[in-house]
Amino acid sequence: MDFLKSAVQSAIAKGSSFPYSLGDRVDISDSIWTLHNATKREDSSTCSIFTFDVASNKSRLPLAKNAVRKSRTLRHPGVIKVLDTIETEANIYIVTERVVPLSWHVKRRSLSEETSKWGLYTVASTLKFINGDASSVHGIVRASSVFTSESGEWKLGGFDVLSSMNDDNAVIYTYGSLVPDSARYTPPEVAKGGWEAIKRHPLTAIDSYGLGILVYEVFNGNFTGGEQVGKTTNIPHGMQQSYKRLCTANPKLRLSPAHFVEQGKKSGGFFQTTLIRLTDDIESLGLKNDAERDEFVNELDGLSEDFPEEFFKMKVLPELLKSVEFGGGGPKVLSAILKIGAKLSPDEFNSRLTPVVVRLFGNPDRALRVCLLDNLPVMIDNLPQKIVNDKIFPQITSGFTDAAPVVREQTVKAVLPIINKLSDRVINGDLLKFLARTANDEQPGIRTNTTICLGRIAKNLGQGSRTKVLIAAFTRSLRDPFVHARNAGLLALAATIEFFTEEDCASKVLPAICPSLLDKEKMVRDQANKTLDLYLQRVRKFGNTMADTVIPPSASADPVKDTARIGTSSDKSWAGWAISSFTNKLTAANGEIEPTANGATPAEVEPPRPASVPGPAKPSSPSVQKDILRPAIQPLNRSFSEQPAASPAADEIEEDVYDAWGGMDDDDEDAQEKEDDPFSAAVASPKISAPAPKPAKPAKPAAVPYDDGGEPDFAGWLAAQSKTKKPLPKGLNKTSPAVVSRTSSRSSSTVKPRTVIAPAKKIDTKPKQEEEDDGWGDAWD
Repeated sequence: MDFLKSAVQSAIAKGSSFPYSLGDRVDISDSIWTLHNATKREDSSTCSIFTFDVASNKSRLPLAKNAVRKSRTLRHPGVIKVLDTIETEANIYIVTERVVPLSWHVKRRSLSEETSKWGLYTVASTLKFINGDASSVHGIVRASSVFTSESGEWKLGGFDVLSSMNDDNAVIYTYGSLVPDSARYTPPEVAKGGWEAIKRHPLTAIDSYGLGILVYEVFNGNFTGGEQVGKTTNIPHGMQQSYKRLCTANPKLRLSPAHFVEQGKKSGGFFQTTLIRLTDDIESLGLKNDAERDEFVNELDGLSEDFPEEFFKMKVLPELLKSVEFGGGGPKVLSAILKIGAKLSPDEFNSRLTPVVVRLFGNPDRALRVCLLDNLPVMIDNLPQKIVNDKIFPQITSGFTDAAPVVREQTVKAVLPIINKLSDRVINGDLLKFLARTANDEQPGIRTNTTICLGRIAKNLGQGSRTKVLIAAFTRSLRDPFVHARNAGLLALAATIEFFTEEDCASKVLPAICPSLLDKEKMVRDQANKTLDLYLQRVRKFGNTMADTVIPPSASADPVKDTARIGTSSDKSWAGWAISSFTNKLTAANGEIEPTANGATPAEVEPPRPASVPGPAKPSSPSVQKDILRPAIQPLNRSFSEQPAASPAADEIEEDVYDAWGGMDDDDEDAQEKEDDPFSAAVASPKISAPAPKPAKPAKPAAVPYDDGGEPDFAGWLAAQSKTKKPLPKGLNKTSPAVVSRTSSRSSSTVKPRTVIAPAKKIDTKPKQEEEDDGWGDAWD
């Protein structure tokens, strides 16, 4: 039989004339109706359909027809909303809003006390309307006649015997006993005298008794018979006295639904709950003043998590949206909206809240903007990426330059939740430009938060600009006068070490961290040591993987003697190469240059010299040397000991070391110029002078070779040239004090002791600007 019924219903549902599609059947007890979930074919909206099979319930057909008639005419917020009614020869359909039987929740005991009171208040208020304004009797008030809507509100149904007491032929008098399981819920006076007893007692008596049974079912889960009526098990203490008066045996002493509501609404009454107050005030929220609206929102924030979420989604949220967008609700109402919105599904959020949020970001109210920015982490997961990138972020950018510091600070903080919803072009373009402004903000807290923000979003930055931006921002924060900004810079450097190369760590980051080691604040010093250790460990680890040298080995055609090497492999001292270079000079010369009778040194008489040192040049052309003191560039494979060099004093060497390194205070540009032309700096330096002149000694008959360190006797050669009146090379036509001293020390015994040498003039050793061949290399041919 059930199979045939289902087949018939399915055939009707699929018929072209039936505008609804039947879905799953919903179990409903103690009813002449079969409940189905359904959808409307026209717009796919959800609904519920109560179906009555005429063929199988002909005796109860008057009840079904009465329910259809009363459903069309009875309108109240506490009554199930009827969308359509369809009557055929085989079936009767009542199409309503989507509902669920309350008995489901009652049997599972899933209702909280607050929700139960709120639902009972709604049913009692609806019965008050039916008994008072409509002068009617419901007749079968019980859990099976109450349903919950999609908004979680309790809706009264079951109008099978709903009758007006002004009608003498009301259906309740004749067919009241045909209601399923009526004996269990029948009041004592009806059980004794039949349904005609309603006329002899107060109109509200029968519905008051049913309301009392409903109270018991809601708090205890099940009602088995009349012996449970009046028991206060699990009934809230404040409601017990009123509950007993609802279901007393004497119908004239029963408390009417209207009085039940009145007692519950008294100060301290059982219906004085936050949820009930919100229900009464939500409809008039747009008409409330600021004080009343703030009180409403404060109560809304005080609700616990066990309240019906559906009610807030379907009823409270739309009214709050109207208030904040058109009624000036302000940040408090917005906070309540976002709190409810956190419980919405992504689809519900996009359909109900996203359009409003986009419009609110364009609102010039700063308090509203700060509230939106502060709640971005709550709603960002439900906002589509395209909406955030194209519509919300362009409106957020005005906050970076807002005159109010609190707006700028909240805007910087809002970058973190939305960074994953922004495109690479926006991040590496507009966002970095605005963060560069806030990094130099006059407020130290905003500068600090910008540094923290950059450290958190480092992984989202483009590889082309990430290193440059992070190093520039973090190293600048290390010089910030605000202590927390400096500490934030060190923390950010420690957190982003993976984004820097080893070269950047050694050349840019470590030098910037070092001054923080002596910061005036201990907090900064401690963090600087921790960050420095991280970078040093990385640099050292990378250094251990590098090759020992990058200089390729070279095979010299003319091997250098062991005595002329710069240090040895067995010499482990740090100054070993310097010592060996000085000692090698003493052994490099094997003879002394002998002057001729007229004081000149003939070209054919050459002093012993190492094979690698070129001989003196013979001037063969008018082009002479331009700068005699400028040394020629030697091959790289020549040992330092083979190059002619004077032995400067110790203090002069120390001064020259600082000049060679450019000094600690030199500008970068000066240091670069010295690197570009190190030789010109060496020539122009006046700090290294020739050794002090020694007094001349009487010459001996046999000339003893003088160890001059392999250096040509420039002074003697110049003196000989002056006597023979040969043309001197350009730039050397005047002698210097150094020449006089070296001539007196190295001349042979044939030089006259009373020879007067003209006063020496300072030789201009500065390099000439014009590019001329100085002929310096010709002297060594």
